[in-house]
Amino acid sequence: MLKAAAASMAALTLPAPLSACGPEPRPAGQAAASSSSPDEDRVRLTTWAARLRTEQLARGDVPTGRAATRVGELAVGTPYVAFTLEEYIRAGGDPTGIEPLYLSLTRFDCVSLVESCLAVTRVADDPAEPTWERFGREMERMRYRGGERRDYTSRLHYFSEWISDGARRGLLRDLGPELGGVEDTRPLRFMTEHRASYPALANDTVFERIGAMERSLDNQPRRVIPTSRIPEVSDRIDTGDVLAFATAIPGLDVTHSAFAYRDAEGVLRVLHAPLSGGAVEVTSTTLPEYVAAIRRSTGILVARPLRA
Repeated sequence: MLKAAAASMAALTLPAPLSACGPEPRPAGQAAASSSSPDEDRVRLTTWAARLRTEQLARGDVPTGRAATRVGELAVGTPYVAFTLEEYIRAGGDPTGIEPLYLSLTRFDCVSLVESCLAVTRVADDPAEPTWERFGREMERMRYRGGERRDYTSRLHYFSEWISDGARRGLLRDLGPELGGVEDTRPLRFMTEHRASYPALANDTVFERIGAMERSLDNQPRRVIPTSRIPEVSDRIDTGDVLAFATAIPGLDVTHSAFAYRDAEGVLRVLHAPLSGGAVEVTSTTLPEYVAAIRRSTGILVARPLRA
């Protein structure tokens, strides 16, 4: 059971790279981004950014989340691929060096879908021609603590810290307090307690740094909207709000991330890259129904993306 939980967490909670079959890692410190199908990826970036501009979604008065979910709609059907951010380590890369930055718009895991949709939106906001380098910078801002890509430990491995770190830097607003979220004060120790599930943690230095990171989060409780209360606050959750699905698994904060999505009838659903379905989709179930069906779910964390 623990092995299964570890595998599930690695696939859903870690911000995996955006390319499962990327090229060999670039030399340490080199920031250029790559993917397995660069032409298709770049066409998607240009096309999706142009679509946002044409549809008047790349404007300051349009919520960032609304534009991001439009990108998500364009990505529906794109395959789910897990574990790709760890490929450079499995190939013998050094987790204590500068982590390679992998990007793709042709395959996602749950976190990279959220990050990529937001990154495309922010690239489209800039009147300049969209570039893969700009897209990479936007991804880097979200994926790494303080927006600075260094070694493996600089990545935001726990999604609750992805939210709190982004909130501190004005990338989003944590809605937990205003939606009546309940504090989850459990210490996060899942990575160090499942060391064998993380290839990078075979390195003692990395293991120690991850342990220090986990301990540093002890004074940052998560604000979780309990499953039973989601229907009460649903009318205050907007299309494009980032959702994280909280769990009772010991030492772990969340098991999945997604966007809130209101369909044409105003029904609140979930736009996500699911492990089970294998491709980006909008759920047929409502958000409350979706959360209630998750084993060991305790509720949701909610954050609203900002134009930054």
